[in-house]
Amino acid sequence: MNRVAVPERSTTATALVSGLYAITPEERDTDALAEKVRQALAGGARIVQYRNKSADRALRVKQAAALAVLCRSAAVPLVINDDLELALQIDADGLHLGRGDVDIARARKGLGERKILGASCYDSVDRAVAASSLGADYVAFGSIFPSTTKPGASCAPLSLFDRARERVHVPIVAIGGITPENASSVIDAGADCIAVISALFDATDIAAAARSFERLFRRKSP
Repeated sequence: MNRVAVPERSTTATALVSGLYAITPEERDTDALAEKVRQALAGGARIVQYRNKSADRALRVKQAAALAVLCRSAAVPLVINDDLELALQIDADGLHLGRGDVDIARARKGLGERKILGASCYDSVDRAVAASSLGADYVAFGSIFPSTTKPGASCAPLSLFDRARERVHVPIVAIGGITPENASSVIDAGADCIAVISALFDATDIAAAARSFERLFRRKSP
């Protein structure tokens, strides 16, 4: 069987995946959503993913476009969850794919080589290796801890990061139940980036919550 050659990707995309990765909550009020993201950016979020599984197409376009303006003004990349067409429509900075979504190689071709492409790999290092070989700029493992967003998600133990680091040479994102209290253990285990929804956007002070996560990465810096 002939193997499809994947062009070498820009290192710029992978370099952007580090620190706090803010994933938006389900929010129908676009102004309220934008304000929450504005606070997360003010607190130091380094990448934002727009995720809304319940909104109709018109609302998703409206919200994604509004967040694109915010993120560009902050020089922070905006990634769209599971919707290649939407990512292209608003000229987002990237796309994140889960199980059963658009094929990674097809998404890579559609996005071009300079956009960020991420893939959920759950608790499978083999899946991460395959995703990277097909064009993913980062791989995500989780749920690391029990999660209110995905209560039935499989568990990805912290020991997985050592095994993944030996075989995967793109940034590793951790997701699922991560809080300021347990995030240090995830970062110390080898995560380059921590993706957070509830512990960030449910906080009384979103900017302060973002700063508390970002301080953990600065602690690790030499």
